[in-house]
Amino acid sequence: MPQELQNPGRRQLLAAVVLADADSLFQRLLQPKVDSYSEWFQSVRLDDVKRVQSLLARGFDPNSVEPERFDTALILSVRLKSSKVFAALLEAREINLNARSLNGDTALMIAAYLPDVPRALALISKGVEINRAGWTALHYAAASGSLPIIQRLLDESAFIDAESPNKTTPLMMAARGGHTAVVTLLLAEGADPALKNEAEMSAADFARSQGFKDLARFLDDKTKP
Repeated sequence: MPQELQNPGRRQLLAAVVLADADSLFQRLLQPKVDSYSEWFQSVRLDDVKRVQSLLARGFDPNSVEPERFDTALILSVRLKSSKVFAALLEAREINLNARSLNGDTALMIAAYLPDVPRALALISKGVEINRAGWTALHYAAASGSLPIIQRLLDESAFIDAESPNKTTPLMMAARGGHTAVVTLLLAEGADPALKNEAEMSAADFARSQGFKDLARFLDDKTKP
């Protein structure tokens, strides 16, 4: 045995150094590599749930954003309909359900706009934010004409006359899309057809601008005293 190892104190010190080096190496191996960032978002795009779960287990931040739209993986999974990755992210620790893209859209708003009913309802069930300043999920669901999403949002106390930055309401968006059933539902739930946005357009005006004359007349009748 080398002389330097015959001393018990030296042996203990050397063992401690070896253990420390091993622990440091182990921690480095657990950390995501530099290229994990691109690998993460590629896995989301491919709906590769096993790879996503592997990166999460190694400590990858599920709320990292991609450079184009500043989408998180959750937002991107809704946008691209990566259903398996979406389900995994919904249960991920520290996931931010209310993260916003560069333009302010959330995962729920995108699901409402597509519309993607299963993903929207899943997000709502997890307690995602329903009401917020500016454009809301109810605006987007009204624009897409999705009755199931609208009804669930209203059940969760979505503000029915929410105003976008230019004071456009969900009723106006539904009228613009010619979604008569949505207009009828919103009116039944208390939406105000007399409201106007900053361009002085009412819901009836929106319907008229898109050639939905019958719907415009229906809304005009609803605004009469």
